[in-house]
Amino acid sequence: MSDTVDPASAELPGDAVAAAPSERSRRTLSSVTNAARLLKQFSSNQRDLGVTELATRLGLGKSTVHRLLATLESERLVEQDPVSGRYRLGLAVFELGTAASSPTDLHQAVLLPMSMLRVRTGETVQMAVLDGREVVYIERLESPNTLRLFLAVGARNDAHSTGTGKCLLAYLDDQALDRILDGWQLPAKTEATITDVRELRRELRSVRRQGYAINAHESEPGVVSVGAPIRGRTGAAVAAISVAGPAPRMDPRRDELIHLVVEAAAVASKRLTFSYPGEEDAAPLA
Repeated sequence: MSDTVDPASAELPGDAVAAAPSERSRRTLSSVTNAARLLKQFSSNQRDLGVTELATRLGLGKSTVHRLLATLESERLVEQDPVSGRYRLGLAVFELGTAASSPTDLHQAVLLPMSMLRVRTGETVQMAVLDGREVVYIERLESPNTLRLFLAVGARNDAHSTGTGKCLLAYLDDQALDRILDGWQLPAKTEATITDVRELRRELRSVRRQGYAINAHESEPGVVSVGAPIRGRTGAAVAAISVAGPAPRMDPRRDELIHLVVEAAAVASKRLTFSYPGEEDAAPLA
């Protein structure tokens, strides 16, 4: 007997309504198909979705969507915002994406420049990606100094108060940035944190113009970081790299650190096959 059902029929327990019978559908599992369809509802334009919205988009019952989300969440493919209750893609999706990236894996591209940056600065070096209003640290090399920073790979931080986060926000297109900033009550991590959206916009314009970002005591008192974007072939910032340490060590070397971080980000970008303007196959920048 066929595993498929008429799309107009009622929802089956445990599985969702399948497509019309075909040779392909007879070789697939409807629950896996619906999980894949669910994941593909998320995009750069729609980073978080609720159960009702997903059920409507997929043509499934809420109970089925709840079960799919619970399974995907257990595998870290989605995660639920504890405040809004909405769902977004999880870190496992990023891990799968980077494993499939071509021609050069992001981690492979950045590990050498990160290692060089740590040797040249003696400070903690980290790489982060943007996830909504937060950054997720996906690579980290600790400082050899006794006084150093501790933040595990996979940890999150508010994007507006970090060097990497400001870099990644600065290189979003206008529409994507507007969606993130709309209604965002910027939390004050310290007295130095930017909490006004208009001030943040001015800061991001400056970051984009100069090519780097400074976090001076904005996420943690006494800590300074310098970040720069890692850019893909299209010029979009796919990640950001930063060096961070205690202000007494960082402040006297700020100009030097800016140069070293920007240089490391440029090396990582080129290893991702991005070509800067002036090179033979330069990609246009927005």
